[in-house]
Amino acid sequence: MSKSKQGNLSIPWPFEKMEVASNTDTNLLKMIAMLSMLIDHMGAAIFPQYRIMRIIGRLAFPIYAYCLAVGCIYTHDMLKYVKRVALIALISQPIYALALHPNVLRLSELSFSTDPVGAAVQFYLNSWGDPSILLSLFCGLIFLWTLRDRHLVLTAAMVIFAALFYRELCGILDYGIRGIVLMLLFFLFAQTRWVSLLVVGGYMLWWGLQGAGYSAFGIRFSSQMFAIFALFLIYIRTNSRIKLNKWVFYLFYPAHLLLIYVLDKLAVFA
Repeated sequence: MSKSKQGNLSIPWPFEKMEVASNTDTNLLKMIAMLSMLIDHMGAAIFPQYRIMRIIGRLAFPIYAYCLAVGCIYTHDMLKYVKRVALIALISQPIYALALHPNVLRLSELSFSTDPVGAAVQFYLNSWGDPSILLSLFCGLIFLWTLRDRHLVLTAAMVIFAALFYRELCGILDYGIRGIVLMLLFFLFAQTRWVSLLVVGGYMLWWGLQGAGYSAFGIRFSSQMFAIFALFLIYIRTNSRIKLNKWVFYLFYPAHLLLIYVLDKLAVFA
């Protein structure tokens, strides 16, 4: 019997030729995420007395996690995608430290006046002691890439590494392993809108309950609970037809941090 008559007995990979069933108006979503992130970081650096700014900021990460999962599904060149995120992460890290963690400057043992190059290098390396959210997004994107393109040995290696060094990674990565799991859930259930909403919504509800700081109806929860409101934007389809160059979204991250740093310095001297 010929091979054509025998049929194809191979099991199809479920993450090939995926279609996103939720909101694919990612340009609008990214603009909302950028605004939310700007408000959040301004609340952290300049207006810490206004907790509402940090609450608004909880919308940003779920939207970015979702948009990266959608990007992973639709992009044809994952290597370029990963390189762009890595490049912006490398560029943004020292600005992130200056804007939101200025104490990093005090860790430098070298003087900028006597050894500017050495002091700059030391500052840059020290700044990675508290990396920006881009490192979490980068790691999540790498993980989704291995899964999408069936590099299962690498997928398994990353899972084992995360299990072995769970506490360490939670201390290093912004949002910890939980943030990467959120990206994974968006990716795994991207083709089933309502199932995705139930799974992701349940996960984010559980995440929000892992802490205190707020209470309602006798239930205590963390500020992360407010991130669940981002699901309305993610699962309700919109068609804004907004078109912006992808580099606008990438460059906004270091640009908004630089703006916050300048505004904070102006407020000090005012």
